[in-house]
Amino acid sequence: MIYRDYGKTGEKVSLLGFGGMRFAHIDNHDECIRMIVKAAEGGVTYFDTAPDYFGVKSETVFGMGFEELRRRKLPYYAATKTFKSKEEDIRREIEAQLKRLNIPAIDFYHIWCITSLDNWRARKKNGILETFRKLKDEGLIRHICISSHLIQDEIEELLMEGVFEGVLFGYSAYNFKTREKAFNAIRAKQLGAVVMNPLGGGIIPQHPELFSFLGRKEAKEPAESFPAVHEALRFLWDHRDITVTLVGFSSEAEISAALAAMEGYKPRSGAELAVIKAGASASFEGLCTGCAYCDDCPQDIPIPQYMDAYNQKLLTPGGDKALQQRLSIHWGITAEGAAKCVACGQCENACTQHLDIIKRLKFIAGEKAG
Repeated sequence: MIYRDYGKTGEKVSLLGFGGMRFAHIDNHDECIRMIVKAAEGGVTYFDTAPDYFGVKSETVFGMGFEELRRRKLPYYAATKTFKSKEEDIRREIEAQLKRLNIPAIDFYHIWCITSLDNWRARKKNGILETFRKLKDEGLIRHICISSHLIQDEIEELLMEGVFEGVLFGYSAYNFKTREKAFNAIRAKQLGAVVMNPLGGGIIPQHPELFSFLGRKEAKEPAESFPAVHEALRFLWDHRDITVTLVGFSSEAEISAALAAMEGYKPRSGAELAVIKAGASASFEGLCTGCAYCDDCPQDIPIPQYMDAYNQKLLTPGGDKALQQRLSIHWGITAEGAAKCVACGQCENACTQHLDIIKRLKFIAGEKAG
């Protein structure tokens, strides 16, 4: 395992992190604990969760896992988040989180899911920064962090506050071109840089041929079970300023695959990485990564499923047919269902990637007739 400095905090954390939002069987506590232990035995020390991952179940199983890690004397760091902004609400939430996580303090506590500057300004007006400072002074949190989905250079307004020690943000082989400015701003402040969705929400391993630019032509490794996963992770690890790549593991097999990628990893130089980036045929920005923050439609439209199907249009030659097949065969829904959209904008306001969801729904709704 490789360990990197978390910004200027003095902490060293594992380059591979465990994201807690994709457990395959969240109610099977023994299985979840085994996964946490397996990762820790492989050198993973950074474990990330949130109060809305499987309700509160993710934090709960991490708390059980941390107890087992302490028993085995395996090191770990706990990271979680809050979407609250008023002090009384945050205090109620963190009190419950500390109990679920079974720890006296949260190592990396995030202001969660900043999707727009208006969203940030409203939460700041509610006093969230002052509350976080108090929590740190009281020893309930150790490091103040933020989770941002802002792109280009919008993130600079957040970082001007001078309070954040680390940032959780989206960056991967498919969207690096439009996230580079945000990354540069984080890099310039020498903050901890934790990357979420490093596999594009599953898009990269599902479409390895579109990401062939990641491959190492000089590599003489044997055939691997998860080559796209390996190369997508190694692409990120080649960025010396990335602190943690956060993978949402659903099984022990996925943990094994990621650890195997680390074992065979040979860093490329900055110049070599630049060549790899230049070889990307397209940005891949605009693909839905399936975070499901849009899944609260007043018209009961299953928006994540429709956006997943739209990915097939973007990723597949003759993609209109692939879109239709994804809807009918994979999801069991019809294109006509997208016509219920009334363009209220709630989904686009919630979208962490700023996708044109309304336009896509309208396109899908016209597919059957077209």
